[in-house]
Amino acid sequence: MILTLLAAALAFGDTTVLRHRPPSQVGMDTARLALIDRAVKQGLMAGGFPGAAVVVGRRGAIVWEKGYGSADWGWGLPPVQVQSTMYDLASLTKVVATSAAAMVLYDRGKLKLDAPVSRYLPQFRGGDKGQVTVRDLLMHRSGLPAGRSLATAHNARQARRLLIETPLEVPPGTRTEYSDVGADVLGFVIEAIAGERLDRFVSRTIYSRLGLQNMMFLPGRDRRARVAPTENYPPRGYPIRGEVHDDMAFALGGVAGHAGLFATASDLAVFAQMMLNGGKYNGVRIVSDSTVARFTKRGAGARALGWDMCVGGGSCGFYMGLKSYGHTGYTGTSLWIDPDQQMFVIVLTNWVHAAPSARVAPIAVLADVRSDVADIATLSITDGPEGILPMPDQLRADRRIGWRRDSYGQP
Repeated sequence: MILTLLAAALAFGDTTVLRHRPPSQVGMDTARLALIDRAVKQGLMAGGFPGAAVVVGRRGAIVWEKGYGSADWGWGLPPVQVQSTMYDLASLTKVVATSAAAMVLYDRGKLKLDAPVSRYLPQFRGGDKGQVTVRDLLMHRSGLPAGRSLATAHNARQARRLLIETPLEVPPGTRTEYSDVGADVLGFVIEAIAGERLDRFVSRTIYSRLGLQNMMFLPGRDRRARVAPTENYPPRGYPIRGEVHDDMAFALGGVAGHAGLFATASDLAVFAQMMLNGGKYNGVRIVSDSTVARFTKRGAGARALGWDMCVGGGSCGFYMGLKSYGHTGYTGTSLWIDPDQQMFVIVLTNWVHAAPSARVAPIAVLADVRSDVADIATLSITDGPEGILPMPDQLRADRRIGWRRDSYGQP
């Protein structure tokens, strides 16, 4: 019996710590995985984004880890490095920081999912706000709007007050509306319970304990050169690099519940493996496995607690299982985790940093490429319950449907 367990460990690896292994050792086809190259390079050659970082892992093994292109446009620039090039994760912040922090507090018994938000934020009041629960914020069913202008705020304190005072659009629980405001309010709840700012709390309780040295809010000047530029010509009047791209998060000082986190694909892979391990990595327990299961269980529609659920198509592709959960970020980032197949897929780009002369619609390129990467990873599994599935004759990146700007009615 002991020899059998040892053989299994050698064959499939210790799933507590990520290691690079040949795909065949974890039930994946090497030739199929190589199609990731084709999909991503099609996007690069079309001008959809200057570079990308892609990581695929299964059963505790990294089977694909590669940087493509450069972080910026031009010739002779340093290539994207999976372990050192940092990207603005945008809305991935909602799950990798805010929902993760909520898991920690829930696991410690300090946060109740069905408690009213006003229990933790007494200033969150007016109308039906007293009925809004923490669960409502996580499920995007609070009744809060998608966003709001913070142009009148002169500092982060005023921006915070404006967000807390935002009135509900509909009664809580009556409509699902993806809300950056709701994620920010959840961030304020976490800060109120923890007694410290969100960035410090997640760094102390999660990132530092996992050894993630390149996952953070507010990257300093020492890391600025390694951060992929996000946009050349934004309304702020100067190129954005190492500064949060989202305007609401910027108004809040760069630390917000809905955006502001930066990370490398390599660090994000460790976080993903921690989730697959049921809240543990390299002997460090972040949260209990029951907490991970609760927060990633499908609820109403296509949502879990903070996380999106794969419904087929989109950034998770067409073949991931129904228990798969993940999220995307506006800047061109995505993370998907399939617990049934013990697999994660990460794609980081900076498509917003579009080439000025590009004749493509970059968002269309990104959508097809990251869907292709998710499909290729899933279709590379050789020991799934249905055996190895047939690979399509063409990738979406091969067809390039809607990639031309004129297909979108743009000049």
